Amino acid sequence: MENLVMENLFNGAYKGKKVLVTGHTGFKGSWLVAWLDKMGAEVAGYALAPNTNPCHFEVLNLNIESHINDIRDLDVLKKAIHDFQPEIIFHLAAQPLVGYSYENPIETYSTNVMGSLNILESAKGLDSLKAIVSITTDKVYENKEKEEGYKEDERLGGYDPYSSSKACVEIMTDSIRNSFFHIDKYGTDHQVLIATVRAGNVIGGGDWADMRLIPDIARATSKGEKVLIRNPYSVRPWQHVLEPLSGYLMIGQKLLEKNIAFSGAWNFGPEEKVLVNNEKLVEIAKKSWDRIDPEFGAREEWFHETKILMLDSLKAIEDLNWRPVWTYDEAIEVTIEWYKNYHENNRIDTSADIDNYVETARIKNISWTNEI
Repeated sequence: MENLVMENLFNGAYKGKKVLVTGHTGFKGSWLVAWLDKMGAEVAGYALAPNTNPCHFEVLNLNIESHINDIRDLDVLKKAIHDFQPEIIFHLAAQPLVGYSYENPIETYSTNVMGSLNILESAKGLDSLKAIVSITTDKVYENKEKEEGYKEDERLGGYDPYSSSKACVEIMTDSIRNSFFHIDKYGTDHQVLIATVRAGNVIGGGDWADMRLIPDIARATSKGEKVLIRNPYSVRPWQHVLEPLSGYLMIGQKLLEKNIAFSGAWNFGPEEKVLVNNEKLVEIAKKSWDRIDPEFGAREEWFHETKILMLDSLKAIEDLNWRPVWTYDEAIEVTIEWYKNYHENNRIDTSADIDNYVETARIKNISWTNEI
């Protein structure tokens, strides 16, 4: 798809805009900077060095400004932000793993809570800045193992340190918004609108993190090994990474357009009301890569892991006019094909997947494509 068409997405909100993405070396962040780059944004990233090899951001080989530093270092972070003068910040940098958070709770809380506070602190007095979109997680809710999705106004919680740290980020962000960026003072005392966005388990090519289902499948299959599917009956709201990213970009667009109604919390989960467990996911994946050789069994985990966790995205669907583009099966197929082509054909399909996603959205008349 031609860049000219890409630049018109989201009402052209990102063409020529200075956009800072924290966590750009991570899985979701790397997909976001790839999409922003295709839309003609001037992108800068701020993150730790990649902790996987290979790394999706590195194989993309994008020509963007990249700062490899720790968001817990306020002085370095603040200087990088003020030097770049972003108009919008997408804050994704985090310690994102539940299992790791049990082993390293101090690092998890300091990175996720204090790192996020440093972003907000750096926003003070930044004349260029108009919006902050802070990415948390579906796990911010007090999980009661119910089949109904959680709504934005439900009680926050978190059994494990990771989930709890992200709930803390939500509470802290709301406090900072009320204290220093209050909506009632927008346009007079400050020019910054802040939103938090929550999504579930995302899939897509280029994720090489440990203890994640799709990366585990891809690693084992590429080596001709069996893959152990832990907790085959666990249910997760799997969706392709581009689905929540489209929601984040829509929220960013609205904030850049000075629409105060979109400051606050937003869920972006699968629209399909189908609970699909890990065993079913593997069954679908095998249709795209028949070399996948699963071994099912409820392997005992030393840490607590929820069985059911769903989001209610009705607010985003009704108020933002957002909706998913790909079906559950399509998301799995695209993801598995990405890994298959990477391992068997040495091909990176990220740009093509974004093009195909946008084209499917255009055919379905999804609102953020209306300017194409």
